[in-house]
Amino acid sequence: MTTGSVPATRHRTPTWLVATVAGAFGLFYAYAVWVAVGHLVTQATGVQGLNGAGWAVLGSAIVFPILVFAAAFALGYRRRAGAFALLLLAGLGLVAVFWLNILSYSITAGGSLLGG
Repeated sequence: MTTGSVPATRHRTPTWLVATVAGAFGLFYAYAVWVAVGHLVTQATGVQGLNGAGWAVLGSAIVFPILVFAAAFALGYRRRAGAFALLLLAGLGLVAVFWLNILSYSITAGGSLLGG
C-alpha cells in the first residue's frame, strides 16, 4: 500500500439542483404532451373522427415525450448539472422533431387517419 495514494472522490450533484433542472425541463415536456392531447381531441371530435391508425399515430405523440423524458432522466440524473441539462435538452429536441413529423403526417395523409 502506498502512502501517497488519494482515494477517488465522486462529485455528486445536490438533489435540489437535479429536481430544479428536471422540473424546469419537465414543464417543456409536459407542454409537448398537452399539445399532443389537444391535437388528438381536436381530430377525434371532428366531423369524420379517427380510425385505428389515427388513434395509434396521435396516441404515440402523447406517449413519446413521456418516454423520452424518463430515458433522459434515467441517463443523466447522476451526472453533473450541466450534462444533465444538455441531455434533457437533446431529448426535448428529439420530441420536437417527432412532433413535427406527426403534424406533417396528419396534414399530408390526413385522409388515412380519419373516418372511424
